[in-house]
Amino acid sequence: MRSSSPAPSAFIGVHRRLRTLFRDPRALLFFLAAVAAEADITGCACDPADPASMEARLCSLSREAAKQPPEPGYFFLKDISPRKQKRTLMLPRRLEKGVYRLSDLTPKERLEFWTEAIRKAEELWGDDWGLAVNGDKVRTQCHPHIHIGKFLKASEKNNFIVINHPRQIPVPKGDGLWIHPVDKRLHVHTGEQICETVLLR
Repeated sequence: MRSSSPAPSAFIGVHRRLRTLFRDPRALLFFLAAVAAEADITGCACDPADPASMEARLCSLSREAAKQPPEPGYFFLKDISPRKQKRTLMLPRRLEKGVYRLSDLTPKERLEFWTEAIRKAEELWGDDWGLAVNGDKVRTQCHPHIHIGKFLKASEKNNFIVINHPRQIPVPKGDGLWIHPVDKRLHVHTGEQICETVLLR
């Protein structure tokens, strides 16, 4: 796996969405540059058995997971970014060494994870909820997490599949995905890297 910064193609699919969030072109360019500079989890060295390795910035969510009780197997955090005050994160409690993805969870764990993420999203946002997982090229944390927030309906695109149950959600393997409800079913959008921009900040 390459450890280079995200290629420009990773941003093409989200440029239009980002323009709706950053009306000032200079702010847009700053945001994209910041993501490109910070996002590189391919060299993740987070190791729960090595406390020194866990001090890295990439491991900050791993440190939060280590503080949680063993059960349940997931937990929620408010996004601490001042630019994302309306966002909530959901994370697995279990720790892993190095790069850690949702695909590393067992099918049973993933089903519980998605089911509880949807339950929390409905609790917070009613029928306007959305879930987003960023792709590996733009992730800034080694510990996997789901962004929970209000779905921006103007973000809707045609690259989705329609499913009826969380067990049908595809397993993300490097790319990101985002999910929102439509007529008591779920639209799952895949094949992108930056996905959290479909949610209210």
